[in-house]
Amino acid sequence: MSTPVAPQVRPPGSGTKVASPRRGGLRRAVVRALPVSPALILLVLFLAGPIGYCAYIAFTDLQLTGQAHASFVGFDNFRAAFQDDAFLNAVWLTLVFTVLSSLVGQNTLGLALAALMQRASKPVRTVVGGVVITAWVLPEVVAGFLLYAFFRREGTLNAILDWLHLPSQNWLFTLPILAVSFANVWRGTAFSMLVYSAALNEIPKEITEAAEVDGAGGWRRMWHITLPMIRRSIGTNLMLNTLQTLSVFGLIWVMTRGGPSGKSQTLPLFMYEQAFQKSMIGYGTAVALLLLVVGSLFSVVYMRLLRTEV
Repeated sequence: MSTPVAPQVRPPGSGTKVASPRRGGLRRAVVRALPVSPALILLVLFLAGPIGYCAYIAFTDLQLTGQAHASFVGFDNFRAAFQDDAFLNAVWLTLVFTVLSSLVGQNTLGLALAALMQRASKPVRTVVGGVVITAWVLPEVVAGFLLYAFFRREGTLNAILDWLHLPSQNWLFTLPILAVSFANVWRGTAFSMLVYSAALNEIPKEITEAAEVDGAGGWRRMWHITLPMIRRSIGTNLMLNTLQTLSVFGLIWVMTRGGPSGKSQTLPLFMYEQAFQKSMIGYGTAVALLLLVVGSLFSVVYMRLLRTEV
C-alpha cells in the first residue's frame, strides 16, 4: 500500500520575479535625479557647453577679423603664451593683485572690522556697516571712477597729502598695481566682514568668557580660540574672494586700462587685449583657459582646507 505524497505548497509570491538589488538601486537613483534634472540641463547648456567650446577654440588660430576658416594648431597658443614676456608679466601682476587685495587686504580687514564691530556701540556698527556695504553694492564701473578720482594727480589723496605738507605723486603712474589693489580692497571688504560677523556670532560666549577669566588677553583669545573655531569660514571666504579677484576686469580697466606700460595689466585685461583689440580669439581664449586652471588650483587648495575638521 503506497504512502500518499503530500502536495507541495508554494510560498506566496514564489511565482513572481524578484527585482535585482542593482536594478532597484538604479531606479531609485533615476527617481531622485528627476527633480534636479532641469538644473543639470541648464548647467550643461550654459556652463559646461561654453567651457567646452572655449577649450576647443584655445587650440585653434581663430581670429576676430580677416580670416575665413580657423585651423587646429594644437598647443601653439599655450607655447606662445609662456614665451611672451607680456603674458608672464600679467601672471605676476595677477598674483600680486590677488595676494594684496584678497588674501591680505579683504580677508584681514574684513576680520578686523567684524571683530571690532562686535564690541562697538550700535550707532558705530550702523555707520561703519553702512559705509562698507555701500562700497560693496556700488557697480564696479562706478567704484572704478570714484577710486580714479581719489588716486589721480589732482585727486583727493594728493589734496590730503598737500594739506598735511607730505610729498604727493601720481599714484596711477608710479604705483598702479598698489592703487588698483587698494581699490579692490575698498570695494570688496564688506563681503568678508559679513562672513566673519556671522562666524563670530556662532562662537559660544561661554568659551571666550572662560578664557578671559583665565587671564587670556585679546590677541591670545583671537589666536588660540577665535581663529581655530572659524577656520572653515576663513577657508570659504578665501576661496570665494580669490575666485572673484582673479576675474576683476572693470575696476582696473576704468582706473588704469592696464597701464602705464602694462604695470597693472592682469590676466583678464591681457586676455581682453589679445582677443578683442588684437583680434586673436584663439590666443586670448587660451589665456582665459589658463586663468581657469589657476582658479581651479586655488579652489583645490581651499577645498582641502575646508575638509580639515576644527
